[in-house]
Amino acid sequence: MINRAKNSMAIIIISHLLILGCFTSIPAFAAPVPDSFSGIVNENTKSVVNISTTQVIKQKAPKFFPFFPDFPFSQDSPDFEGREREFRRKSLGSGFIIDSDGYIITNNHVVENADDITVTLWDESEYKAKVKGRDPKTDIALIRVDADKPLPAVTLGDSAKLDVGDWVIAMGNPYGLGHTVTAGIVSAKSRFIGSGPYDDFIQTDAAINPGNSGGPLFNTKGEVVGINTAIIPMAQGIGFAIPVNLSKEIMRSLKTKGYVERGWLGVTVQKITPELAENLKLTSRQGALVTDVLKNSPADKAKIKRKDVIVEFAGEKVSEHSLPRLVAAMPSGKQVTVKAIRDGKPIELTVTISRQEEGIPEALIAEKLGLKTKTINPEIAPQFGIMDGGGVLITEVAQGATKAGEDILVKDIIVEAGGSRINSTEEFAIIIKGLKSGERILTLLKRGSSYLYRSLRVRE
Repeated sequence: MINRAKNSMAIIIISHLLILGCFTSIPAFAAPVPDSFSGIVNENTKSVVNISTTQVIKQKAPKFFPFFPDFPFSQDSPDFEGREREFRRKSLGSGFIIDSDGYIITNNHVVENADDITVTLWDESEYKAKVKGRDPKTDIALIRVDADKPLPAVTLGDSAKLDVGDWVIAMGNPYGLGHTVTAGIVSAKSRFIGSGPYDDFIQTDAAINPGNSGGPLFNTKGEVVGINTAIIPMAQGIGFAIPVNLSKEIMRSLKTKGYVERGWLGVTVQKITPELAENLKLTSRQGALVTDVLKNSPADKAKIKRKDVIVEFAGEKVSEHSLPRLVAAMPSGKQVTVKAIRDGKPIELTVTISRQEEGIPEALIAEKLGLKTKTINPEIAPQFGIMDGGGVLITEVAQGATKAGEDILVKDIIVEAGGSRINSTEEFAIIIKGLKSGERILTLLKRGSSYLYRSLRVRE
């Protein structure tokens, strides 16, 4: 009886130990829930700044007086009948100091097109800031203030070490309220939300609101692991931050060069669905399916073809999302080994990466054709009725850019130019770059549910 009692007691004790996670073979919680984040806040609050911007907008009065009492022009106004008037648009955002010399990181959309940028520090002192460099593709901008004192800088962490479920703290300037702190957890990693070609967002339920853009996301060590960037307005607890690891090299490039130099391959890729995997006789859905190869691009010269499935780039396994980031990180002239599956068989190719024309595609298109444009990524193209890649959305048409019979309208989407499939403004800019004044290029447009050809003429 005694032995049985002892055995029973031993079983009970062991069972309780297993439940409590005391044996090393049973994982316990990685970290206890913090009692307070006040230490992190007190240590870093002086490194977080409020940013306000002003943009001067010019507007012409109509030639005919509109019968609306709140219209900004009146018949007695000197601005009436076609005269130009200015008004100022203001916006708010956040940022954080990365260097005691006054360098501050924020979102590109916070300072883009701003004529005046004011940075407010923790002690309410204000400084005018200048943009040192912007990277629209990752929505990161570097600005600088000339302060009369060294400024407290944050410590940058390692966003790769974040796990789903880890605590994070967001700081910023929501709705212009000033320094505000919210906390939550990492809800997901590597989120693609269609905002750009290098999407790799941290999703968090820490409250992020308008005005938080550009502010830091801290881990429980007080290190910056992300840049608060976007929200889903109709949702609750769904915010997104740029991983700080993605931004580190961009910060250095913006500081030293004022722009970001990226590698270019010249392919468009898409996700491999179960149906495509079966049709292509693939044993795995891992990889990026090539949907198009731009003529004379590095990929074209390396003999990469449509329907190739790129499974490895420079020794790294790839997906349709990770491949653009890996390519962009490569310097121009670098020779890289690409492993792919073609017709069910593995192949290995060597490609020489070239420099991506960064920061100028939209400006070049505007200069040559009088069109303001924006890339429609293949991931979100189906929302526009495009099922075979991306396109170039027309957002503005300059006066005199086109002639009668050759009309091109806002919301038209360019999907082909000069006989090549177009998936981005970069690809379109490369094709029209060599065209001279007066020359024409044949384009295929998608307008609503229809497709039509238009011959566009380079401006004089």
